[in-house]
Amino acid sequence: MTFREEAVEVFLRDVFEHSKNRIRAFPGCLHMELLRQTNAPNVLFTLSIWEDEAALETYRQSDLFQTTWAKTKILFAEKAEAWSVEVVDG
Repeated sequence: MTFREEAVEVFLRDVFEHSKNRIRAFPGCLHMELLRQTNAPNVLFTLSIWEDEAALETYRQSDLFQTTWAKTKILFAEKAEAWSVEVVDG
């Protein structure tokens, strides 16, 4: 997620801080963390691990996601990208 520079702290304080524990406690969420690109402090990533695709989809359809995403996307400088990946060699 690429945020407007002035919006990073707003996201961290007003959005992420209030939603992180609820996301982590959401049924099917095994892990969630927030990462920052080292050479671009306005680029943040969430890395989350879900039990399965169905659990992730249930979260995406939830009020928690819908309200969090609405508050987040208005802070972007660029369109967000998202990927689902699988471990090939762990």
